Amino acid sequence: MIDDAPPLRPRRREPDANGILVRSPYPLTTLAIAVGAVVVITVIGFFLGTVDIGIARALNSLHVGFLGAITDGVYHAISPGPAIVVTAIVTGLIWALQRNIRPAAAFAGVVAITWIPSDLAKEIVHRARPSVDVLPHPFPVQPDPGYPSGHTVFMVAFTIALCWVLRDTRWHRLAVVLGTIAVVVVWFSVTIDAVHYPTDALASVAWALAVAPAARLVWVDWLMPRIPYLRPARPAVGGATGAGAGGGRVSR
Repeated sequence: MIDDAPPLRPRRREPDANGILVRSPYPLTTLAIAVGAVVVITVIGFFLGTVDIGIARALNSLHVGFLGAITDGVYHAISPGPAIVVTAIVTGLIWALQRNIRPAAAFAGVVAITWIPSDLAKEIVHRARPSVDVLPHPFPVQPDPGYPSGHTVFMVAFTIALCWVLRDTRWHRLAVVLGTIAVVVVWFSVTIDAVHYPTDALASVAWALAVAPAARLVWVDWLMPRIPYLRPARPAVGGATGAGAGGGRVSR
């Protein structure tokens, strides 16, 4: 009786069915919602003008003492440069902790694809920021338009992407709670500083909520599988064929 060599076992698959890598069950609907939201948010921006200047002034009146220092700090902490650095650091941590580049790349891509196009909407709408001439505690003049708020889009996109990464872990609920708090803090920071109208920041939340799922769909489901090193892992097909492939015994 001679034992044949045991069959080669398939290589363990990467956890592509978990977290941010879960494929969208309704791709066309997801994409349609995002496109519709972008069009509606952009069109609304042309008609807002100074409709909420009174609310902007009231919130800016809170920009004093410790609260004013906090809102200034938050605004500077997630300006484009620091925001990119933070995203890169978190991307590296995800890669290191999960030992898988795919969720890390998915996280970075969702944040970027949700966030960056909002600057294009800014230039199209070109809504001026609240005038420093009517504010009780004006922030230094910002040269670019204000609608939507890039700071707020980034924070919402960052929170959504991180919650997706952690969706199947014990940290998911904590990420949702802390992320929601962070979004609220950023919303009040940009409006108390009065670098944005309240409607700028609200539009940013709506933008990120609608666009992030489509960004994940396009990047993770459609593009990443076409890029070397970002493709899903495939099981290795192994070994022997014929009677010995099943790992049984052969008598002679």
